[in-house]
Amino acid sequence: MSRFDQAKMLMRVKKIQGELQKMIITVEKGDGAVKVEITGEQKIKKVHIDPDFVDLDDIGQLERWVEDAVKEAIQESQKVAAEKMQPMMGALGNLGL
Repeated sequence: MSRFDQAKMLMRVKKIQGELQKMIITVEKGDGAVKVEITGEQKIKKVHIDPDFVDLDDIGQLERWVEDAVKEAIQESQKVAAEKMQPMMGALGNLGL
């Protein structure tokens, strides 16, 4: 692969990274009690808890909702990133990566 092709590929990767940084994935649990926002780069942007849905006598349920929302948000962001990077995988294979 020529230097030009490598530079072109690097620019495409940087473009995809920029898109992932701007992308926000939102996951809700507990009928909206917990909402997690995460970027396509798997950085948590916000965790919102609606106090109207929280039973203070069952904090364990709230903890499960938060945990489940974070796990699902991370999985979704990984899926999105993989889909965006898929076209690049063949070219990266040519580099021996």
